[in-house]
Amino acid sequence: MRAVILILVLAVILLIIAVATGFVDINQIRGAKAPQISATRNGVTAKGGQAPAFDVETGSVKVGTTNTTVTVPKLEVVPPQNQAAAATNNAQ
Repeated sequence: MRAVILILVLAVILLIIAVATGFVDINQIRGAKAPQISATRNGVTAKGGQAPAFDVETGSVKVGTTNTTVTVPKLEVVPPQNQAAAATNNAQ
């Protein structure tokens, strides 16, 4: 249950961030109307009503590649000339 609540909270936060940064633009284009409700002995009936409509525009992200020249440092490995001499000098 906690995981579901955490996911819902994160989704709301991401939606708020998307709207605040302009990545998502939400405009209501049709308002909501409540249905006409009547109650009789046989039960309750509802007629009409209208759900709201929204126009949502989202930003886009373009991903591509370009050719670039990168300078790489030169690496040079110089092995010791005389390992036996180095080992005896370190032992003394």
